[in-house]
Amino acid sequence: MLTLYSNIKQLVQIENNSEQKNSVKGKEMDILPCMDNAWLLIENDRIKDFGSMHSFPVGLSFDQEINCTGKYILPTWCDSHTHLVFSHAREHEFVDRIHGMSYEEIAKRGGGILNSAKRMQEISESELFDISLQRLHQVMDMGTGAIEIKSGYGLSTEGELKMLRVIRKLKDQNLIDIKASFLAAHAFPLEYKENHEGYIKLIIEEMLPKVVDEGLADYMDVFCEKGFFNVDETDRLLSAAAKYGLKPKIHANQLYNSGGVQIGVKHHAISVDHLETMDDEEVACLQNSNTMATLLPGAAFFLAIHYQPARKLIDAGLPVALATDFNPGSCPSGNMNFILSLACTQMRMTPEEAVNACTLNGAAAMELQHQLGTIARGKKARFIITKPMSSLAYLPYAFGERVIERVVI
Repeated sequence: MLTLYSNIKQLVQIENNSEQKNSVKGKEMDILPCMDNAWLLIENDRIKDFGSMHSFPVGLSFDQEINCTGKYILPTWCDSHTHLVFSHAREHEFVDRIHGMSYEEIAKRGGGILNSAKRMQEISESELFDISLQRLHQVMDMGTGAIEIKSGYGLSTEGELKMLRVIRKLKDQNLIDIKASFLAAHAFPLEYKENHEGYIKLIIEEMLPKVVDEGLADYMDVFCEKGFFNVDETDRLLSAAAKYGLKPKIHANQLYNSGGVQIGVKHHAISVDHLETMDDEEVACLQNSNTMATLLPGAAFFLAIHYQPARKLIDAGLPVALATDFNPGSCPSGNMNFILSLACTQMRMTPEEAVNACTLNGAAAMELQHQLGTIARGKKARFIITKPMSSLAYLPYAFGERVIERVVI
């Protein structure tokens, strides 16, 4: 089946096969290769070709044509950090924060992650799958074409395996590319509050072997933060995961200069995520690595804390990805379009930088850059068609408007 999309006002994030990049960084992030008045040819589920309408190939055959006059086409969003599989919302904690309680105070009283872990015990695997599949369809409808999903609300062998099996069932639907991260090291369960060593041993000696034996995870993640897992504990957990071939991704520097960036780089992490708190030392550490800096402005927005220093990172020549952190506590939204707007309004990223961060760099943060993230011949045909727009900048500008007309997956 050959489908031609013609008269595209602008084809965004194009890439010729001879020029394919793994990611873009620094000043390159402000460059977004585009083609005006373009056509795009799709064969089944792959991008076959594209070009300018001014030089449309004579005799080009196709089965159907879709006219895109006035519209933009760009790759679907690649959301590289989510907790999409959870049981219940936590709106009561939202009200608690309005009344003055901090995220840490809520966590200390058994709320936050521990609240979600408690509710995870009460839900069946089939029910958890049903509500998670519904959420997956919701984010796809908003333009997401690849996603990473973490466990971390089980905090027990049975609970973590339940979550990871649900993620695998979501993968088996073959809707979009999904990467799974094993995040048992998200918080210490109440029964291990005074026995951190016992829980770490449980993760290393019992959970990890079962997760790997069932092939349930692509990555190992740890919440390296004050009050959660310290640097030494994170080091041990990532070293254990490496023996099983699980690559690391790190929750780092959300609340404090936790050392998470440094330990992530030491273990060659695919990405270090959050990064609200960054000093020159952390920036220099990332400059000497291949680790992606993944920023989650949705969490900063919802928790009313300071935003990540995107300008500092980009101006230091680093690559930056953007993701939602979709979860029930600190960012109950998987809307990547809003993340795009937050990046521009709150972190002073240009629209071009933000689109690069949500597409190619987001794909790289999941090791999917060779299949997704750009409009390139041979890559998967996953793209967004906008409504007629005056410019690409209208996409993050009109944050309250549904600018996407159609998502093609």
